[in-house]
Amino acid sequence: QVQLVESGGGLVQPGGSLRLSCAASGFTFSLYDIFWYRQAPGKGCESIVSITTTGGTSGVNSVKGRFTGSRDNNKSTAYLQMNNLKPEDTAVYYCDANGLRGGSCRSWGQGTQVTVSS
Repeated sequence: QVQLVESGGGLVQPGGSLRLSCAASGFTFSLYDIFWYRQAPGKGCESIVSITTTGGTSGVNSVKGRFTGSRDNNKSTAYLQMNNLKPEDTAVYYCDANGLRGGSCRSWGQGTQVTVSS
């Protein structure tokens, strides 16, 4: 059974940092690219950072230079390091592995809430 469980969210002030984790099980983690998504209040799902099987990472313009993806294949876990957080980063964050979860992030469960506010 494929499982991807996000954690590490919370309330942080603007300019602060958080590191999210995505713990995977039920599939061969090292063979899959990982994608981080987010859904801000009232908006759709947005893919923001990708992590290749070998650890290469890229992000959309709105997070470039602030968010970095990484992975530890030995632990079947991916990470999203978020620095210089802004109020517009407030969202529920999710991870996926090459579409294994299917559908949109709205159907993936709780995710992890990140709230950036002073």
